[in-house]
Amino acid sequence: MAVNLLEQMLNRYPLVNVEQHDQALREVMQEVALAGLNRAGFFEQAAFYGGTCLRIFHGLPRFSEDLDFSLLQPDAEFSLQPYFKAVIAEFKALGLDVEITTKQKTTDSQIESAFLKNNTQVFSLNISSARKVKIKFEVDTLPPLGFATEEKLLLQPFSFYVKCFSLPDLFAGKLHALLFRQWKNRVKGRDWFDFEWYIRHNVSPNLAHFARRAYESGAIRQEVVSETELQVRLHQRIMAVDFDSAKQDVVKFIPDAKVLNIWSTDYFLQLANRLAALNAGGA
Repeated sequence: MAVNLLEQMLNRYPLVNVEQHDQALREVMQEVALAGLNRAGFFEQAAFYGGTCLRIFHGLPRFSEDLDFSLLQPDAEFSLQPYFKAVIAEFKALGLDVEITTKQKTTDSQIESAFLKNNTQVFSLNISSARKVKIKFEVDTLPPLGFATEEKLLLQPFSFYVKCFSLPDLFAGKLHALLFRQWKNRVKGRDWFDFEWYIRHNVSPNLAHFARRAYESGAIRQEVVSETELQVRLHQRIMAVDFDSAKQDVVKFIPDAKVLNIWSTDYFLQLANRLAALNAGGA
């Protein structure tokens, strides 16, 4: 029964090669982990956000690796660990053994100061199946607030709701990552792929939440960001990006690499202009 359910969940995906199988298996495991967190009441305290949320609940056409959560209210003493018993039990019901360990972060990480923050709890979930799968959990215990949530339905491994950031707030978080996250010698093309998706779907970001997120991470000095300032920052960032490197980062997470052929500095400048029109109510 458990094996049949796992196979049923995997049958949703076109599994042409090993890499696609691993990506599909990771996504199925992400859904199982969400189910375990739901059973334990986790979403009474926290909301799901990030690329995986966009992938699972809004059909983003790329795979994503991590599970990112934000508490609904700051709580420096919050721990994700009490919820892991339910997550482990959910996998066991499918005949899978899992191990959850705390991931130690380096103190000099630029990502911490710009995006993850020092008060983010990070855990790794190792799943023993036919192939080894690893999923990273992150929960922001002192999050920037000012975001809205909505209940989104998952039907497998059973029917349940997950509390998620609304699309405007998801976009605000993505813009923060795009503009302020530092990746040393590489470009995170997945951020630009998601940016393109938001523009294509006419999503207008919550600028107030973006500003609060940027202010609390130390990226800006004021608590308000105008649409004009956002455009200036976007144009500056786009001019500095090596989009050939961006393509190399994202290509393994998408089924069709040809969609990246149009990527260029000019293309993303035009997308930024579309965003300006959207924010102004002209799209």
